[in-house]
Amino acid sequence: MSEIKVIKIGGKVIDDQAKLDQFLQDFAQIEERKILVHGGGKIASDVAEKLGLKSKMINGRRITDANMIDVVTMVYGGLVNKKIVAKLQALGCNAIGLSGADMNLIQSKKRDPEPIDFGFVGDIEQVDATVLNSLLNEGITPVIAPLTHDGNGQLLNTNADNIAGFIASGLAD
Repeated sequence: MSEIKVIKIGGKVIDDQAKLDQFLQDFAQIEERKILVHGGGKIASDVAEKLGLKSKMINGRRITDANMIDVVTMVYGGLVNKKIVAKLQALGCNAIGLSGADMNLIQSKKRDPEPIDFGFVGDIEQVDATVLNSLLNEGITPVIAPLTHDGNGQLLNTNADNIAGFIASGLAD
């Protein structure tokens, strides 16, 4: 089997269209099998503000209450993910947009409310690498939004860096 590259792209690139376009051009040129994990925090904050919601952050981490989980689901799983997928398709990279909830890809546990209650934030418990391997083996590049689920129907906002790390580890096993 060929090497698999797991790459995470953060908000500083996503928020700058020129940087994002350049990154996606470079990413599309990678010949090895690859997975892209993305964040998109500033866009979620901007959309929340347009909806009359105030984003709350502690040490750079989003407090994800019942309203904010809806916003991050729309923004990460919809707007950001699909824009990235569409651009990759235009660049000749066959991509599919997913979140951790899709195909039971990533299960998480809602973070303990002590010492800080972050709300609907997940800590990863397991990654189903078979889903990713199946897509990669078909020549499809997964683009993963930072949303997971708890196995009981609850979506959870989950750190994209952690998702990338767990995916890389799961694929290495």
